[in-house]
Amino acid sequence: MSTVTAGRPRPRFSPGRAIAWVYIAIVLVVTIFPFYWILRTALSNTVALPSDPSSLLPVDFTFGAFKRALGLASTEEAQAQGGSGASLDTALYLRNSVIYAVGQTALVVFFSSMAAYAFSRLRWKGRDAVFTVLLCALMVPGILTLLPNFVLVRNLGLMDSFAGLILPGALFSAFNIFFLRQFMLGLSTEVEEAAIMDGASRMRIFFRITLPMTSAPIATVALLTFINTWNDYFWPLLVTNGEDARPLTLALGVFKQSSPQAAPDWAGLMAATLIAALPMLALFVVFGRRIVNSIGFTGIK
Repeated sequence: MSTVTAGRPRPRFSPGRAIAWVYIAIVLVVTIFPFYWILRTALSNTVALPSDPSSLLPVDFTFGAFKRALGLASTEEAQAQGGSGASLDTALYLRNSVIYAVGQTALVVFFSSMAAYAFSRLRWKGRDAVFTVLLCALMVPGILTLLPNFVLVRNLGLMDSFAGLILPGALFSAFNIFFLRQFMLGLSTEVEEAAIMDGASRMRIFFRITLPMTSAPIATVALLTFINTWNDYFWPLLVTNGEDARPLTLALGVFKQSSPQAAPDWAGLMAATLIAALPMLALFVVFGRRIVNSIGFTGIK
């Protein structure tokens, strides 16, 4: 092994290579530094923060902000560290976010995969025309559908409920249908033809053959949908009024406005933001490579 390693030519230094490494280093710093600054602020004392706002280290290091964000600090302790004393029921809002994100993801993946199967593996009159209309939906900004969806949810009496949060975006996703269709078009037809000759129905072929063969892109769609739903803010702001269905992203905004002082409780807000972001960071660390590989493979198809 050492002989092989010694025989390999070392890469020569070049200005282009040096510029590339400097560029990568700058991108890494610009990307990671905001997360570090959030952590630094969360570990600081809100009262002491104005005394040294440019410090790269936590100012008067304390875990009090995390205790306030988790609702574990008393009112007196929170106010002594610059908090408002307002409580943030993190457990309730985390539960709401999980229900919203998991429910939306499950329905979006199920209906998108069925639609993709119909557009890629079935032959029916007008299929290509309908798919062309579907592609046109990709050019419609999402902001234009908010008002019709809001009116629909209000007329159905689904305001301030998980059904009102989930249903408008659960039945149709043009990008996900297009993404899964492109992958399904490249699947082999021999297995399906053999199953049809054995008397298998289309639904059985879909669930027993096509879905297992499409597990990688389906996992990618599920992960991306979960992340987008978890980070959603504007739609829950329109639909929810109380705490029963309010997700954590919206609760952070309410927590920011709950401070009676001139300045918000920045340390507590950053601690709550970190708590909300940790699940997404964990998903990216675990499944980030799968997302890149699936998107690249589907694009080649």
